[in-house]
Amino acid sequence: MTYEEYLDEVTTLITELYGLSDDAAIKLVMQAQADDFFIQHDEVPALRNQDQAQRDAASIFKRKA
Repeated sequence: MTYEEYLDEVTTLITELYGLSDDAAIKLVMQAQADDFFIQHDEVPALRNQDQAQRDAASIFKRKA
């Protein structure tokens, strides 16, 4: 998947798994992106997969707590 599709997937997973609104999930993903959380995902396309998206959604959500 493309980098943008990957970010969308992580955002969707945060809303589905943790019950956040779309706006709240988008803010979390945007903050993670600003914090350079996704640099490797941009450089290494193999990291953009469903399993990694689930791990990243959990990590990003836990960082909020």
